[in-house]
Amino acid sequence: MSGSHVWHPFTQHAVEPAIPEIVRTEGAYLHKADGTRVLDAISSWWVVTHGHRHPRIVKAIETTASSLDQIIFAGFTHEPAERLASELVSLAPSGLDWVFYSDSGSTAVEVALKMALGYFRNIGAPRSRIVVMENSYHGDTIGTMSVGARGVFNAAYEPLLFNVDTIPFPAAGKEQETLDRFEAIASDGSVAALIVEPLVLGAGGMLMYPASVLSELKRIAEASGTLLIADEVMTGWGRTGTLFACDQASVTPDILCTSKGLTGGTIPLAATLATDAIFQAHYSADRRKTFFHSSSYTANPIACAAALANVEIWRDEPVAERVAALSARQAAGLKRFEGNPSFTDGRVTGTILALDLQADNAGYLAEIGPKLRAFFLDRGLLVRPLGNVLYLLPPYCITAEELDGLHDAIEEAGERFGAKT
Repeated sequence: MSGSHVWHPFTQHAVEPAIPEIVRTEGAYLHKADGTRVLDAISSWWVVTHGHRHPRIVKAIETTASSLDQIIFAGFTHEPAERLASELVSLAPSGLDWVFYSDSGSTAVEVALKMALGYFRNIGAPRSRIVVMENSYHGDTIGTMSVGARGVFNAAYEPLLFNVDTIPFPAAGKEQETLDRFEAIASDGSVAALIVEPLVLGAGGMLMYPASVLSELKRIAEASGTLLIADEVMTGWGRTGTLFACDQASVTPDILCTSKGLTGGTIPLAATLATDAIFQAHYSADRRKTFFHSSSYTANPIACAAALANVEIWRDEPVAERVAALSARQAAGLKRFEGNPSFTDGRVTGTILALDLQADNAGYLAEIGPKLRAFFLDRGLLVRPLGNVLYLLPPYCITAEELDGLHDAIEEAGERFGAKT
Protein backbone atom coordinates (compact mmCIF):
# COMPACT_ATOMS: atom_id res chain seq x y z
CA MET A 1 0.00 0.00 0.00
CA SER A 2 1.46 3.34 -1.05
CA GLY A 3 2.14 5.80 1.75
CA SER A 4 2.00 3.10 4.43
CA HIS A 5 3.64 3.71 7.79
CA VAL A 6 3.42 0.04 8.80
CA TRP A 7 6.57 -1.90 9.73
CA HIS A 8 5.78 -5.54 8.87
CA PRO A 9 7.15 -8.57 10.74
CA PHE A 10 9.97 -10.67 9.28
CA THR A 11 10.00 -8.26 6.34
CA GLN A 12 13.02 -6.53 4.84
CA HIS A 13 11.26 -3.56 3.32
CA ALA A 14 14.35 -2.55 1.33
CA VAL A 15 14.06 -5.57 -0.96
CA GLU A 16 10.47 -6.80 -0.69
CA PRO A 17 7.97 -6.07 -3.48
CA ALA A 18 4.85 -4.03 -2.86
CA ILE A 19 2.74 -5.62 -0.14
CA PRO A 20 -0.78 -6.52 -1.30
CA GLU A 21 -3.81 -5.45 0.71
CA ILE A 22 -6.27 -8.09 1.87
CA VAL A 23 -9.85 -6.85 2.08
CA ARG A 24 -11.70 -10.03 3.00
CA THR A 25 -11.07 -13.54 4.23
CA GLU A 26 -13.27 -16.59 3.82
CA GLY A 27 -12.69 -20.32 4.16
CA ALA A 28 -9.25 -21.16 2.82
CA TYR A 29 -8.82 -17.88 0.93
CA LEU A 30 -7.53 -14.34 1.30
CA HIS A 31 -9.21 -11.85 -1.05
CA LYS A 32 -7.00 -9.02 -2.34
CA ALA A 33 -8.04 -5.46 -3.06
CA ASP A 34 -7.59 -6.05 -6.80
CA GLY A 35 -10.32 -8.70 -6.77
CA THR A 36 -8.07 -11.76 -6.95
CA ARG A 37 -7.81 -14.34 -4.19
CA VAL A 38 -4.98 -16.29 -2.60
CA LEU A 39 -5.21 -19.85 -1.27
CA ASP A 40 -3.88 -19.73 2.30
CA ALA A 41 -1.68 -22.83 2.31
CA ILE A 42 0.01 -21.99 5.63
CA SER A 43 -3.08 -20.97 7.63
CA SER A 44 -1.78 -17.40 7.90
CA TRP A 45 1.26 -18.43 9.94
CA TRP A 46 -0.28 -21.60 11.31
CA VAL A 47 -3.20 -20.07 13.21
CA VAL A 48 -6.33 -20.71 11.12
CA THR A 49 -7.68 -24.21 11.70
CA HIS A 50 -11.29 -24.52 10.50
CA GLY A 51 -10.99 -21.78 7.88
CA HIS A 52 -11.15 -18.01 7.96
CA ARG A 53 -14.12 -16.39 9.69
CA HIS A 54 -15.91 -19.53 10.83
CA PRO A 55 -19.45 -18.25 11.46
CA ARG A 56 -19.75 -19.76 14.94
CA ILE A 57 -16.58 -18.03 16.11
CA VAL A 58 -17.60 -14.73 14.52
CA LYS A 59 -21.01 -14.98 16.17
CA ALA A 60 -19.47 -15.66 19.58
CA ILE A 61 -17.28 -12.57 19.23
CA GLU A 62 -20.26 -10.40 18.23
CA THR A 63 -22.44 -11.68 21.06
CA THR A 64 -19.80 -11.29 23.76
CA ALA A 65 -18.74 -7.83 22.57
CA SER A 66 -22.29 -6.64 23.15
CA SER A 67 -21.95 -7.21 26.89
CA LEU A 68 -18.24 -7.53 27.80
CA ASP A 69 -14.94 -5.99 26.85
CA GLN A 70 -11.64 -6.15 28.72
CA ILE A 71 -11.88 -6.71 32.47
CA ILE A 72 -8.91 -6.58 34.83
CA PHE A 73 -8.20 -10.23 35.58
CA ALA A 74 -6.37 -9.60 38.86
CA GLY A 75 -9.13 -9.77 41.45
CA PHE A 76 -11.99 -10.29 38.99
CA THR A 77 -13.19 -13.09 36.72
CA HIS A 78 -15.82 -13.70 34.05
CA GLU A 79 -17.79 -16.60 32.63
CA PRO A 80 -15.96 -17.00 29.28
CA ALA A 81 -12.61 -17.43 31.05
CA GLU A 82 -14.03 -19.82 33.67
CA ARG A 83 -15.81 -21.97 31.11
CA LEU A 84 -12.84 -22.05 28.76
CA ALA A 85 -10.47 -23.09 31.55
CA SER A 86 -12.74 -26.02 32.39
CA GLU A 87 -12.90 -27.03 28.73
CA LEU A 88 -9.13 -26.84 28.30
CA VAL A 89 -8.51 -28.97 31.38
CA SER A 90 -10.92 -31.58 30.02
CA LEU A 91 -9.33 -31.60 26.55
CA ALA A 92 -5.64 -31.43 27.46
CA PRO A 93 -3.58 -34.42 28.60
CA SER A 94 -4.83 -35.61 31.99
CA GLY A 95 -3.23 -33.92 34.99
CA LEU A 96 -3.00 -30.38 33.69
CA ASP A 97 -5.40 -28.78 36.14
CA TRP A 98 -4.66 -25.05 36.06
CA VAL A 99 -4.91 -22.53 33.22
CA PHE A 100 -3.01 -19.23 33.07
CA TYR A 101 -4.06 -16.90 30.26
CA SER A 102 -1.85 -14.64 28.15
CA ASP A 103 -1.81 -13.11 24.68
CA SER A 104 0.45 -15.02 22.28
CA GLY A 105 2.61 -18.07 21.85
CA SER A 106 5.70 -16.19 22.98
CA THR A 107 4.05 -15.00 26.18
CA ALA A 108 2.64 -18.48 26.85
CA VAL A 109 6.20 -19.82 26.76
CA GLU A 110 7.54 -16.96 28.89
CA VAL A 111 4.87 -17.84 31.44
CA ALA A 112 5.92 -21.50 31.32
CA LEU A 113 9.58 -20.70 31.94
CA LYS A 114 8.70 -18.44 34.87
CA MET A 115 6.40 -21.09 36.32
CA ALA A 116 9.20 -23.66 36.19
CA LEU A 117 11.76 -21.46 37.90
CA GLY A 118 9.20 -20.24 40.43
CA TYR A 119 8.22 -23.81 41.25
CA PHE A 120 11.70 -24.84 42.29
CA ARG A 121 12.39 -21.62 44.16
CA ASN A 122 9.15 -21.87 46.11
CA ILE A 123 9.66 -25.51 47.15
CA GLY A 124 13.09 -24.60 48.51
CA ALA A 125 15.12 -26.47 45.90
CA PRO A 126 16.04 -23.78 43.38
CA ARG A 127 17.13 -24.89 39.93
CA SER A 128 17.99 -22.53 37.10
CA ARG A 129 19.17 -24.56 34.10
CA ILE A 130 16.92 -24.91 31.04
CA VAL A 131 17.47 -27.58 28.40
CA VAL A 132 16.36 -26.97 24.82
CA MET A 133 16.39 -28.92 21.58
CA GLU A 134 18.66 -28.00 18.69
CA ASN A 135 16.91 -26.05 15.89
CA SER A 136 13.96 -25.15 18.11
CA TYR A 137 11.96 -21.93 18.00
CA HIS A 138 9.70 -20.72 20.79
CA GLY A 139 9.10 -17.05 20.02
CA ASP A 140 10.69 -13.62 19.76
CA THR A 141 10.58 -12.24 23.30
CA ILE A 142 13.77 -12.34 25.38
CA GLY A 143 13.06 -15.56 27.24
CA THR A 144 11.75 -17.38 24.18
CA MET A 145 14.70 -16.29 22.06
CA SER A 146 16.99 -17.59 24.80
CA VAL A 147 15.45 -21.06 24.60
CA GLY A 148 15.40 -21.07 20.80
CA ALA A 149 18.15 -21.71 18.28
CA ARG A 150 20.76 -18.95 18.08
CA GLY A 151 21.32 -17.43 14.66
CA VAL A 152 20.35 -14.60 12.36
CA PHE A 153 16.96 -14.16 14.08
CA ASN A 154 18.48 -13.14 17.39
CA ALA A 155 22.18 -12.35 16.82
CA ALA A 156 21.67 -8.63 17.50
CA TYR A 157 20.12 -9.37 20.87
CA GLU A 158 22.70 -11.84 22.15
CA PRO A 159 23.69 -9.64 25.13
CA LEU A 160 20.13 -9.98 26.46
CA LEU A 161 19.85 -13.75 26.23
CA PHE A 162 20.50 -16.26 29.01
CA ASN A 163 22.52 -19.44 28.60
CA VAL A 164 20.85 -22.82 28.06
CA ASP A 165 21.91 -26.42 27.56
CA THR A 166 21.18 -27.90 24.15
CA ILE A 167 20.43 -31.46 23.14
CA PRO A 168 20.74 -32.54 19.48
CA PHE A 169 17.68 -32.89 17.29
CA PRO A 170 16.66 -36.57 17.27
CA ALA A 171 17.31 -37.18 13.59
CA ALA A 172 16.41 -40.59 12.18
CA GLY A 173 18.94 -43.13 13.39
CA LYS A 174 20.39 -40.75 15.99
CA GLU A 175 17.52 -40.65 18.47
CA GLN A 176 19.53 -42.36 21.20
CA GLU A 177 22.19 -39.64 21.04
CA THR A 178 19.51 -37.09 21.93
CA LEU A 179 18.22 -39.16 24.83
CA ASP A 180 21.70 -39.92 26.16
CA ARG A 181 22.67 -36.25 26.03
CA PHE A 182 19.56 -35.17 27.92
CA GLU A 183 20.08 -37.86 30.55
CA ALA A 184 23.69 -36.76 31.04
CA ILE A 185 22.72 -33.10 31.47
CA ALA A 186 19.79 -33.76 33.78
CA SER A 187 21.54 -36.34 35.97
CA ASP A 188 23.08 -33.82 38.39
CA GLY A 189 19.69 -32.52 39.52
CA SER A 190 20.23 -28.88 38.55
CA VAL A 191 17.93 -28.71 35.51
CA ALA A 192 14.61 -26.95 36.04
CA ALA A 193 12.98 -27.78 32.74
CA LEU A 194 13.29 -29.28 29.30
CA ILE A 195 11.26 -27.37 26.71
CA VAL A 196 10.37 -29.01 23.40
CA GLU A 197 8.11 -28.59 20.42
CA PRO A 198 6.50 -32.03 20.46
CA LEU A 199 6.87 -34.08 17.23
CA VAL A 200 7.44 -31.11 14.88
CA LEU A 201 9.92 -28.24 15.10
CA GLY A 202 8.19 -25.46 13.20
CA ALA A 203 10.33 -22.46 12.26
CA GLY A 204 13.47 -24.60 12.61
CA GLY A 205 12.57 -26.26 9.31
CA MET A 206 9.46 -28.40 9.97
CA LEU A 207 11.74 -31.08 11.39
CA MET A 208 9.86 -34.15 12.60
CA TYR A 209 10.59 -36.87 15.12
CA PRO A 210 8.62 -39.85 16.46
CA ALA A 211 6.36 -39.95 19.50
CA SER A 212 8.58 -42.61 21.07
CA VAL A 213 11.33 -39.99 21.53
CA LEU A 214 8.93 -37.66 23.31
CA SER A 215 7.90 -40.51 25.62
CA GLU A 216 11.53 -41.23 26.49
CA LEU A 217 12.30 -37.56 27.10
CA LYS A 218 9.41 -37.46 29.56
CA ARG A 219 10.69 -40.59 31.30
CA ILE A 220 14.17 -39.12 31.71
CA ALA A 221 12.71 -35.83 32.94
CA GLU A 222 10.66 -37.58 35.60
CA ALA A 223 13.61 -39.65 36.76
CA SER A 224 15.72 -36.52 37.28
CA GLY A 225 12.96 -34.36 38.75
CA THR A 226 13.03 -32.12 35.68
CA LEU A 227 9.87 -30.43 34.45
CA LEU A 228 8.79 -31.03 30.85
CA ILE A 229 7.38 -28.01 29.02
CA ALA A 230 5.51 -28.85 25.81
CA ASP A 231 5.31 -25.91 23.43
CA GLU A 232 2.13 -26.88 21.58
CA VAL A 233 1.59 -23.38 20.20
CA MET A 234 1.84 -24.66 16.63
CA THR A 235 1.38 -28.41 17.10
CA GLY A 236 -1.86 -28.19 19.05
CA TRP A 237 -5.45 -28.23 17.79
CA GLY A 238 -5.04 -31.05 15.30
CA ARG A 239 -1.97 -30.03 13.32
CA THR A 240 -0.09 -33.26 14.00
CA GLY A 241 -3.17 -35.44 13.56
CA THR A 242 -4.37 -35.43 17.18
CA LEU A 243 -5.79 -32.62 19.29
CA PHE A 244 -2.42 -32.19 20.99
CA ALA A 245 0.83 -33.73 19.79
CA CYS A 246 1.51 -35.04 23.30
CA ASP A 247 -1.52 -37.30 22.92
CA GLN A 248 0.41 -39.44 20.42
CA ALA A 249 3.08 -40.17 23.02
CA SER A 250 0.57 -40.65 25.86
CA VAL A 251 2.54 -37.97 27.69
CA THR A 252 1.31 -35.38 30.16
CA PRO A 253 3.85 -32.57 30.31
CA ASP A 254 4.20 -30.59 33.52
CA ILE A 255 3.41 -27.43 31.57
CA LEU A 256 1.72 -27.07 28.17
CA CYS A 257 1.58 -23.91 26.06
CA THR A 258 -1.21 -23.30 23.55
CA SER A 259 -2.14 -20.38 21.28
CA LYS A 260 -2.52 -20.06 17.46
CA GLY A 261 -5.41 -22.51 16.89
CA LEU A 262 -6.89 -21.87 20.34
CA THR A 263 -9.40 -19.42 18.87
CA GLY A 264 -9.45 -21.08 15.47
CA GLY A 265 -7.04 -18.35 14.36
CA THR A 266 -9.60 -15.58 14.65
CA ILE A 267 -8.31 -13.44 17.54
CA PRO A 268 -5.21 -13.51 19.77
CA LEU A 269 -5.27 -15.61 22.93
CA ALA A 270 -2.87 -17.98 24.66
CA ALA A 271 -2.94 -20.26 27.66
CA THR A 272 -0.33 -22.03 29.74
CA LEU A 273 -1.62 -25.16 31.47
CA ALA A 274 0.13 -26.53 34.55
CA THR A 275 -0.13 -29.40 36.98
CA ASP A 276 -1.52 -28.96 40.47
CA ALA A 277 1.97 -29.40 41.94
CA ILE A 278 3.17 -26.29 40.13
CA PHE A 279 0.12 -24.31 41.23
CA GLN A 280 0.47 -25.47 44.83
CA ALA A 281 4.12 -24.33 44.90
CA HIS A 282 2.82 -20.80 44.28
CA TYR A 283 -0.16 -21.14 46.67
CA SER A 284 0.88 -19.73 50.03
CA ALA A 285 0.10 -17.26 52.79
CA ASP A 286 3.54 -15.91 51.94
CA ARG A 287 2.77 -13.35 49.24
CA ARG A 288 6.35 -13.52 48.01
CA LYS A 289 5.41 -16.88 46.44
CA THR A 290 2.79 -15.23 44.21
CA PHE A 291 3.17 -15.91 40.50
CA PHE A 292 4.13 -12.43 39.39
CA HIS A 293 3.04 -12.29 35.78
CA SER A 294 0.28 -10.57 33.86
CA SER A 295 -0.52 -8.49 30.82
CA SER A 296 -3.12 -5.81 30.30
CA TYR A 297 -5.33 -8.05 28.17
CA THR A 298 -5.07 -11.27 30.18
CA ALA A 299 -8.14 -13.50 29.57
CA ASN A 300 -9.86 -11.02 27.29
CA PRO A 301 -13.55 -12.05 27.42
CA ILE A 302 -14.09 -11.67 23.68
CA ALA A 303 -11.06 -13.83 22.90
CA CYS A 304 -12.14 -16.42 25.48
CA ALA A 305 -15.59 -16.54 23.85
CA ALA A 306 -13.94 -17.15 20.48
CA ALA A 307 -11.94 -20.01 21.98
CA LEU A 308 -15.08 -21.50 23.52
CA ALA A 309 -16.71 -21.43 20.09
CA ASN A 310 -13.64 -23.21 18.71
CA VAL A 311 -14.00 -25.92 21.36
CA GLU A 312 -17.70 -26.30 20.51
CA ILE A 313 -16.80 -26.70 16.82
CA TRP A 314 -14.41 -29.50 17.73
CA ARG A 315 -17.17 -31.19 19.73
CA ASP A 316 -20.13 -30.62 17.39
CA GLU A 317 -18.59 -30.83 13.91
CA PRO A 318 -16.56 -33.69 12.39
CA VAL A 319 -13.27 -31.85 12.84
CA ALA A 320 -11.35 -34.98 13.79
CA GLU A 321 -12.54 -36.61 10.57
CA ARG A 322 -11.45 -33.55 8.56
CA VAL A 323 -8.03 -33.67 10.19
CA ALA A 324 -7.73 -37.39 9.45
CA ALA A 325 -8.76 -36.91 5.83
CA LEU A 326 -6.32 -34.02 5.32
CA SER A 327 -3.55 -36.04 6.98
CA ALA A 328 -4.21 -38.96 4.63
CA ARG A 329 -4.22 -36.70 1.56
CA GLN A 330 -0.93 -35.10 2.61
CA ALA A 331 0.64 -38.53 3.07
CA ALA A 332 -0.67 -39.65 -0.32
CA GLY A 333 0.53 -36.42 -1.93
CA LEU A 334 4.02 -36.93 -0.57
CA LYS A 335 4.33 -40.17 -2.51
CA ARG A 336 4.37 -38.30 -5.81
CA PHE A 337 7.71 -36.76 -4.82
CA GLU A 338 9.43 -40.05 -4.12
CA GLY A 339 12.38 -40.34 -6.48
CA ASN A 340 12.04 -36.71 -7.59
CA PRO A 341 15.65 -35.44 -7.72
CA SER A 342 14.52 -31.89 -6.96
CA PHE A 343 13.55 -32.80 -3.39
CA THR A 344 14.97 -34.61 -0.38
CA ASP A 345 13.68 -35.57 3.05
CA GLY A 346 9.98 -35.59 2.24
CA ARG A 347 8.07 -35.86 5.50
CA VAL A 348 4.55 -35.71 6.89
CA THR A 349 3.20 -35.52 10.42
CA GLY A 350 -0.57 -35.24 10.54
CA THR A 351 -1.71 -32.33 8.37
CA ILE A 352 1.83 -30.98 7.85
CA LEU A 353 3.86 -31.82 4.74
CA ALA A 354 7.44 -30.66 4.22
CA LEU A 355 10.14 -31.13 1.58
CA ASP A 356 13.69 -29.83 1.21
CA LEU A 357 14.27 -28.34 -2.24
CA GLN A 358 17.62 -29.35 -3.69
CA ALA A 359 18.76 -25.80 -4.32
CA ASP A 360 22.20 -24.35 -5.03
CA ASN A 361 21.88 -22.40 -1.78
CA ALA A 362 19.99 -23.13 1.40
CA GLY A 363 19.23 -21.59 4.78
CA TYR A 364 16.67 -19.03 5.85
CA LEU A 365 18.38 -16.07 4.14
CA ALA A 366 19.04 -17.88 0.88
CA GLU A 367 17.71 -16.04 -2.17
CA ILE A 368 15.66 -19.08 -3.11
CA GLY A 369 13.16 -18.25 -0.35
CA PRO A 370 11.84 -14.94 -1.77
CA LYS A 371 11.91 -16.38 -5.29
CA LEU A 372 9.74 -19.29 -4.21
CA ARG A 373 7.31 -17.02 -2.38
CA ALA A 374 6.91 -14.88 -5.49
CA PHE A 375 6.51 -17.98 -7.66
CA PHE A 376 3.64 -19.29 -5.56
CA LEU A 377 1.98 -15.91 -5.11
CA ASP A 378 1.92 -15.45 -8.89
CA ARG A 379 -0.20 -18.62 -8.94
CA GLY A 380 -2.55 -17.35 -6.25
CA LEU A 381 -0.99 -19.44 -3.48
CA LEU A 382 0.30 -18.34 -0.10
CA VAL A 383 3.30 -20.61 0.52
CA ARG A 384 6.06 -19.16 2.68
CA PRO A 385 9.14 -21.42 2.53
CA LEU A 386 11.68 -21.55 5.34
CA GLY A 387 14.65 -20.93 3.07
CA ASN A 388 14.72 -23.99 0.81
CA VAL A 389 12.21 -25.90 2.98
CA LEU A 390 8.80 -26.04 1.35
CA TYR A 391 5.91 -26.90 3.60
CA LEU A 392 2.11 -26.97 3.53
CA LEU A 393 0.08 -26.40 6.67
CA PRO A 394 -3.41 -25.56 5.38
CA PRO A 395 -6.73 -25.01 7.17
CA TYR A 396 -8.86 -28.12 7.57
CA CYS A 397 -11.52 -26.84 5.16
CA ILE A 398 -9.19 -27.15 2.16
CA THR A 399 -10.59 -29.41 -0.53
CA ALA A 400 -8.85 -32.38 -2.12
CA GLU A 401 -8.71 -30.49 -5.43
CA GLU A 402 -7.13 -27.44 -3.81
CA LEU A 403 -4.55 -29.59 -2.07
CA ASP A 404 -3.75 -31.41 -5.33
CA GLY A 405 -3.18 -28.02 -6.92
CA LEU A 406 -0.70 -27.14 -4.18
CA HIS A 407 1.17 -30.39 -4.73
CA ASP A 408 1.22 -29.63 -8.47
CA ALA A 409 2.68 -26.20 -7.78
CA ILE A 410 5.40 -27.65 -5.56
CA GLU A 411 6.30 -30.12 -8.29
CA GLU A 412 6.52 -27.24 -10.79
CA ALA A 413 8.70 -25.27 -8.38
CA GLY A 414 11.07 -28.21 -8.15
CA GLU A 415 11.39 -28.34 -11.93
CA ARG A 416 12.05 -24.61 -12.11
CA PHE A 417 14.25 -23.97 -9.05
CA GLY A 418 15.73 -27.36 -8.13
CA ALA A 419 19.47 -27.78 -8.53
CA LYS A 420 20.36 -29.34 -11.87
CA THR A 421 22.53 -32.44 -11.60
